[in-house]
Amino acid sequence: MNELTISLDTKSKIPLYEQIYRYIRRDIRDGRIGSGEKLPSTRALSKHLEISRSTVELAYEQLLSEGYLEAEPCRGYFVAEIEGLYQLRSPVRQSEQKSKDPQKEYRYDFTPSGVDLNSFPYNTWRKLSKECLQDDRAELFRLGDPQGEQGLRSAICNYLHQARGVNCTPEQIIVGAGNDYLLMLLTMVIGREHKVALENPTYVQAYRLFEQLSYDVCTVDMDAKGMNVGQLEASGADIAFVMPSHQYPLGIVMPIKRRMELLRWAENDGLEGRPRYIIEDDYDSEFRYKGKPVPALQGYDNQECVIYIGTFSKSIAPAIRMSYLVLPKPLLQRYHENCGFLSSTVSRVDQLILQKFIEDGYYERHLNKMRALYKNRHDVLLACLKKMGDSFQISGEHAGVHLLLRFEDGRKEEELIRKAKESGIRVYGLSQYCIKPDKNEEGQATILLGYANMSEEAIREAAALLKTAWK
Repeated sequence: MNELTISLDTKSKIPLYEQIYRYIRRDIRDGRIGSGEKLPSTRALSKHLEISRSTVELAYEQLLSEGYLEAEPCRGYFVAEIEGLYQLRSPVRQSEQKSKDPQKEYRYDFTPSGVDLNSFPYNTWRKLSKECLQDDRAELFRLGDPQGEQGLRSAICNYLHQARGVNCTPEQIIVGAGNDYLLMLLTMVIGREHKVALENPTYVQAYRLFEQLSYDVCTVDMDAKGMNVGQLEASGADIAFVMPSHQYPLGIVMPIKRRMELLRWAENDGLEGRPRYIIEDDYDSEFRYKGKPVPALQGYDNQECVIYIGTFSKSIAPAIRMSYLVLPKPLLQRYHENCGFLSSTVSRVDQLILQKFIEDGYYERHLNKMRALYKNRHDVLLACLKKMGDSFQISGEHAGVHLLLRFEDGRKEEELIRKAKESGIRVYGLSQYCIKPDKNEEGQATILLGYANMSEEAIREAAALLKTAWK
């Protein structure tokens, strides 16, 4: 081959050498230039295209480096055998019928797990990200401490002590990508020769996780104060998974007397002498609207039997994917023996950003802002519900970002959800959180209403529609 007729665009933003490279590569891939075929010399092609020889050399060098050409001394450039060479092809676009998005069926969504992402501190997070990356710090891109960076663990330790009354050292803290990962990690620490009891109604995600990890899992009924300790003792479980600060989904705040009963249960050994543990998920502990904040259960633990777990997903954003586990000191050695080889699941860069966010006071200010914002929405929703009559009882409204409506007029949960949907509103029934049959069968339908992701105006509009739908 003595010539290649390539139409070059001198006004294009794409350099001339790259235009030549793309043309030849495409012809080789499409089989128009066959394997073993000789290409024009750089001198001949530059003369034919009326461009500099160095431009053609750049194109040929790129093709050589990618394996499309082979150079033979004193002979020239030849097309390489490219069979089996990886080729990234553009996908063929086909008209596909888009799956129906169930969210589009609703104008308003009272999801109890929502957060207000519009209030995320974008400017602050951007500023801290820039500060962390403005210097060339190669160590940030190496594997860090498996437990999480020391600076972040110290910041979390100080926050937990001041805000939640948790007694721990940074050495007891493990940072991981979400509660699910940390619970799976915990199974490697404590082993699987345990029976786990969860509250009923329960946090379904945790129940499914323990079940999939092959634990013997059971549920213990709730009363007005939280998990029934008598039933817990009778269940034969030696691990209790509880949410004392704001139980999900019932919203119960466990009083101090019940907390002491739980701790006394944990102080005694279980079946076959196995130690008992309490896993305290401090869900929604940051948001409380009545009374003084209740310290974490872990702060009352003198026997090293409470395993504390918390997350920044609710207070900052779900995508942060940073949670923390506080292990009792007797379990630390087992952690290092069984899990010390595992790498951290959270980027060191993200850990440093969060560390600065906490240490520089931004987290405290953000929490205060969100508390005020959610409190206003909480008050607006309560005011709207009071105008809807007395066909239901409200509970779980003193903390968290959702509340419950318990209907005692004989209506069924399915009927209430259906009528709300017909008005373009999504509400949630308590039955989906019940592992065992619940009181819905006795004519007490319960609906969950979350308000974190809804503006005050949206809450008023949705409540007005619900009033009409449920009258």
